[in-house]
Parts: sequence; C-alpha cells; structure tokens
Amino acid sequence: MRCRGFTLVETVLAVALAGFLIYGAAVSFNGLVLRFRLQAAVWEIQSTLSQARFKAAWKGRPYRVRFEGPACALEAYDETSDAWRLDKFSRLEGVEVGANNSPTFYPVGTVSDLATISVSNSRGSYKITVAISGRIKTAKIG
Repeated sequence: MRCRGFTLVETVLAVALAGFLIYGAAVSFNGLVLRFRLQAAVWEIQSTLSQARFKAAWKGRPYRVRFEGPACALEAYDETSDAWRLDKFSRLEGVEVGANNSPTFYPVGTVSDLATISVSNSRGSYKITVAISGRIKTAKIG
C-alpha cells in the first residue's frame, strides 16, 4: 500500500517559494505606493494653488498658499483683523516639499510673490512654478 501526499521537504520548499514570491510582490508594490504618493502631492498642490486663484477672484480678497514642511495651507486675508485666516490645510504624505516663498493671489488675477515649489521622493521630483500672471506650470524633473 502506497501513501499519497507530500513529504516534509516538498512542503517546506513550496512554502519558501511562496514566501519569496510574496516578498517580491511587496517590494514592487512599495514602489507603486511611493509613485502614487508623489503624484497625489503634486495634484494637491496644483489644486490648492488653483483654488487660491479662483477664490481671490470670486470673493474679492487676497488668498495665499503657505508651505510648511510636507504640508500646504490655503489662507484668506481678513481685512477687519489684518491677519491671515486658515481656509484649508493639506498634509502631503511620503514627499518632501520645498518652496522659495508663499504665493499671494489677488482679485485681479495677479500674484505678488512668484513661487517655485519642488516636490520629490525616491520615485522622482516635480517643479511647480507660479508666474506673475497667476499661471501655474508643472514639470517633471529627471
């Protein structure tokens, strides 16, 4: 009578092979996560800059976008208290953000502080520029 089934050696080899395949998939998936985080951060910054431009024209008061580490804040100028009030805050996960200043959008559509914003992580980098006309341009670097 012959027993059917797998030996211990065959089972260990099958489990080890499955482990290597899962490890390879996890490493590949981590690269995708980093790429998507970079793209999401760029989209969030573009969206916040566009919101500032639109709200300044719509509401008739200055709006600025301020960058603090891996985060950006949309602020509205309050004339009665002569201070900037937080309108929206976005934390940008998995990226490094650098900006040379905080662009301020005015109701006539212009920007007082020209800005160059860099967004990067290990999967790449982008440069976002804001022109004096309020135009927002994004370019992938490298």
